[in-house]
Parts: sequence; C-alpha cells; structure tokens
Amino acid sequence: MRLRVALISAVLPLLAQPAAAADYVVFRNDVVVDRPLDKTWARIGGYCAIADWLKVTCEQVSGSGDVGSVRKLNGSTMETMVACTAHSYTYWQTVGAMGATSYHGTLQADPVGKGKTRLTYTIFYDQSALASDAVRASERTRLATRFVQPLQEMKRLAERK
Repeated sequence: MRLRVALISAVLPLLAQPAAAADYVVFRNDVVVDRPLDKTWARIGGYCAIADWLKVTCEQVSGSGDVGSVRKLNGSTMETMVACTAHSYTYWQTVGAMGATSYHGTLQADPVGKGKTRLTYTIFYDQSALASDAVRASERTRLATRFVQPLQEMKRLAERK
C-alpha cells in the first residue's frame, strides 16, 4: 500500500504539469474610407465579400452569415464566424495554413466623423504552435502587413460610386 501511495505521489505532479504557454501575436491595420459607415459596410462587410477585396474564392458552406456560419476560401481553408455586430465580424480559421495556431481575424468598421468610416483588420494567433523560431519570424513578417493592401482595396470598393 505504501508503495502504491508513493508511486501515485511521484506520478501525480508529472501529470499536472501545465501545457506550454501560448505566445499570442496581434496585428492591427486600418484605413479611413470617405463614405458613411452603413454604405461602407454594405459594400465590403458581407461574410463572403472577402472574395471581392482579397481576390479569393469564397463559398458559405453553412449558416446564414451570422455567428456559427462557415466559409470556405479557395476550396480548402475553413473559417467559422465566432462573433459579429452590425459592423464587424470575427472568424476562427479551423482548417488552413494557420489552422493549428488558433488564428482569428476581425474586420471592423467604425464611424470617424461626418461621412467617414475607419476599417480595422485585426489578426490574432498563437505563434507557439509554429514549428521553429525561423517559421515564427517568417509568419510575423508575412502577417504584419497582410491586410494593408486588402484594406486599400476595401477603401477603393467602398468609395466607388
């Protein structure tokens, strides 16, 4: 009996070791659009409007464009909407290049004066899930400005008459 208690006492702390800590990275990019909030969002804010400003294919595979909706980009990347407001949505990439990193993206539109809108794209992911320091550095470089050009395209589309 004492041996059993000793073994349990020795093994139990090993089982209770915490998992490796997450190492979250956040990037935000924004642009001001010379159009009112509602008109801007109507042009670029649909869950599959990403096809217009990121130049990808987008298929809504489930849901109605609200929380829980799933879109498929370029035939393989799966993204589930996890939050939304009247002028924003957040998605979680469950399958794709960043699927293992708890990658989340948020597109948000806010009024910033009479007839103007600020579009903000936020990326959030856990870089500890990436294989090496070199891969982590490469992804940070790639993602730091990933949505700068798409935001410019959203601006162009929203301001177009």
